[in-house]
Formats: sequence, C-alpha cells, structure tokens
Amino acid sequence: MNFLPGMSNYAFRMTRLSARIFGEVSRPTNSKSMKVVRILQKRPADLDPYIVNYYPPHEEYSKLIRILRDHGLFRDEHLDFKEEMVPKINRSKII
Repeated sequence: MNFLPGMSNYAFRMTRLSARIFGEVSRPTNSKSMKVVRILQKRPADLDPYIVNYYPPHEEYSKLIRILRDHGLFRDEHLDFKEEMVPKINRSKII
C-alpha cells in the first residue's frame, strides 16, 4: 500500500478499497501487526500436503544408525544386550 502525502481523498479511498478487494492490508500498520498478517496469510498446516503427508524415513535412519554403530559412533544398548545374550543362549545358560 502506497499512501502519498498529496493524495486526493478519492485516490486514498480507492487505494484502500483496492487493498481490501485483493486481500492486502488496507491501513498502514506497524511491523508487529504485519508479522501477524504474514502468519495468517500462510496456508493452514492441516491443508499443507508437505505436513499432512509427511512420514519419517525410518529405513534410512535405521541404516544410518547401523553404520554409525559399526564405526563405534553410536551406542545401541538394547542391541548390545541382545548380542551379549546370544552366546549365553547358545551355551544353554539361559532358557
């Protein structure tokens, strides 16, 4: 919205009407209010297909964690415990 100091009353009102028609801010506002306007102009989160159809890439995460574990950069205590139990089960120490 461009309001010039020497605007006629008609031009001023037509500029305001144009802003209202096209969904813009019709009156001069401060930056704090403009932040609210920008937030409300965004597409709602429940209609955004990127957010609604998001599914985490579990397979890639599992492969990455396995590689990091093989290099000693990640510790999976549950998997460590399971690996410790395999020899005990094989020796019939644990049923």
